[in-house]
Amino acid sequence: MKKFTLLVIDVQKGITDERLYNFSTFVSNVKKVINAARENDVEVIYIQHDDGPDSGFTFGDEDFEVYDEVQPKESEKVYYKTINSCFGNADLRDYLESKGENTLIIVGLQTNFCIDASIKSAFERGYKVIVPLGANSTFDNEYMNGETTYKYYNEMMWPGRFAQCISVDETIKVMHTN
Repeated sequence: MKKFTLLVIDVQKGITDERLYNFSTFVSNVKKVINAARENDVEVIYIQHDDGPDSGFTFGDEDFEVYDEVQPKESEKVYYKTINSCFGNADLRDYLESKGENTLIIVGLQTNFCIDASIKSAFERGYKVIVPLGANSTFDNEYMNGETTYKYYNEMMWPGRFAQCISVDETIKVMHTN
């Protein structure tokens, strides 16, 4: 029997807004995946990025808090990180290893920073990684717009290398087999 864990990475108030590529679809898809995980006894773990004191994006800052529409339940674990990969948090790393589960479902922000780093770190640690399409996003940058950046990772970089990139519906079906 496969076991899964859902990682919800950096869906925080300061960066979850209309500037994101495909914003409303992103929020809707993240909510669908979280709800399906909860319904299928898949553990949901939240990770929040902390930029440090006086950054405006740390403990106690409104922007640091998890986005209102995807709040963790009181029983769900929340970990903090200060680098792009969520595996930079030793407590999270140790917890995931102790569970003995082999598949991580990863959703969140931003595609080209913390999501990419976390996917590649998970892959290097031997996890199978599932990326539900449309459940990660990013902003325009000086090199590419958000759509191009999203497509580069979800359609070219990750599939067949670091992750299985499948639709939200397919991800939910896979959770049903848990």
